[in-house]
Amino acid sequence: MANTYSQIYIQIVFAVRGRQNLIAENNREELQKYISGIVTNRGQKLISIYCMPDHIHLLVGLKPSLAIADLVRDVKAGSSKFIKEKGWMKSRFEWQEGYGAFSYSHSQLKNVIGYINNQKEHHRGNTFKEEYVDFLHKFNVDFNDQYLFEWIE
Repeated sequence: MANTYSQIYIQIVFAVRGRQNLIAENNREELQKYISGIVTNRGQKLISIYCMPDHIHLLVGLKPSLAIADLVRDVKAGSSKFIKEKGWMKSRFEWQEGYGAFSYSHSQLKNVIGYINNQKEHHRGNTFKEEYVDFLHKFNVDFNDQYLFEWIE
């Protein structure tokens, strides 16, 4: 779009169905590169990504010509198909329905990138559920526990 200028930074978080630990460490970098390609092919800028065994964090510079829901749909569908084609799972692989999308200003990017890149260390002390609910509270998102991800405790 001519004469359209924007600076929109969104952290997207979504989980493996049932919060199972299905993303193996030895597949993490390949999956991150594949997802990076999906984001780039949709005309967006991937700033940071980290795949945990049961969930993913993406920080994207989003252009206003693409809805967040469309990008998440494409990332989930494309990466799910990629995982199936690679034969990484003996059983069916699926992402859970839904996602979190949290906006940041340019001045916050360094901290958000550090947070995403430090996921492995961060989750030694906090579960994904604690992390996700903290995001919802921090961003004043009204939510109902009934509609959060399926949690395997």
